[in-house]
Amino acid sequence: MRGRVLFPLAVAGLLLGLGSAYVFNVEKKSQPPVFSPASNPYARGIYANGIVESLQASGENVNLFPEVSGTVSAILVAEGDSVAKGQRLLTIDDSVQRAVVEQQRSQADASLALLEALKAQPRPETLAIAQAQVELARANLKSAQDQHDRQNRLHEVDPRAISKDALDNALNALKVASANVDVARRQQELQHEALHNAYRASSAQLERYTVKAPTDGVVLSIRTAVGSYVSPQGVYGTYTGGLGPLIVLGSPQDHLAVRCYVDEILVHRLPEPSRLRARMQVRGTSVSIPLEYVRTQPYVGPKISLSDQRAERVDLRVLPIIFRLAKPAGLTLYPGQLVDVYIGDAAEEPAN
Repeated sequence: MRGRVLFPLAVAGLLLGLGSAYVFNVEKKSQPPVFSPASNPYARGIYANGIVESLQASGENVNLFPEVSGTVSAILVAEGDSVAKGQRLLTIDDSVQRAVVEQQRSQADASLALLEALKAQPRPETLAIAQAQVELARANLKSAQDQHDRQNRLHEVDPRAISKDALDNALNALKVASANVDVARRQQELQHEALHNAYRASSAQLERYTVKAPTDGVVLSIRTAVGSYVSPQGVYGTYTGGLGPLIVLGSPQDHLAVRCYVDEILVHRLPEPSRLRARMQVRGTSVSIPLEYVRTQPYVGPKISLSDQRAERVDLRVLPIIFRLAKPAGLTLYPGQLVDVYIGDAAEEPAN
């Protein structure tokens, strides 16, 4: 009875093992590629990593940093907006600085009112607003004037009643007292000038709490939010963990640039600029686009990882070359997008 049960189980296990072996050893057909990988269109073309940028006459995209520290109070534009030179983009909380400006403006206005009152020879009831040194200078002037007038009258009545030296001393005292009044007035003018300059400096500082567009362009990226703390070093990146610009500004995007990095060991193989040609392969597609040479940045620097620009390869250096292209119809390209670039000679120019 026991053998009758074991024998069918053994046969079933054998069949199961043979079936499993067959199933797992059947060669699976590979999936066709989603797109054709980039191929070198030139006989001796040089491959380089490229990154799409907005087209700039020189340099890269415009990175905007604030000139002061504080909390972002308002963002006045959105990503993708076209902006004009001088347009307000972002404001930082300026409540403290604005209070300082108002205080210094009030002090400057009060100083100006006092100065105008002094220049207008105020009536006795307005003398209370003058500073003590002005009052003292005027009192000394009046005393010297009275003393001089008395001695002058005595001298006119009887020249022998007072000596010429005493008369001259009285006249000199009158001149000194008069000069002291002028000095007091000049001190008021200097005080007003100093307060006014302080007010102007505070007003200029207040303007720095607003970030404005330095040129016409397009807002490519806004890397902060209302309530975030920013400083002249930038804003803390939630995902990168580093400091970066508040706003990245690019040029109008009817044309784009492609910045590619050629390995230093391949630099000697580059054709002359007049004969230099290039084609760009858009990753994830089979699209190949011809590029127009713009310029070579004449400095070989350390290679950076384009996926994380904080990391540098100090053991490998690259030469940046910039190309341009008209924004293609029917294909979406954005600044910051990675592409594959092949650089070759004009004599090897492939058909489009």
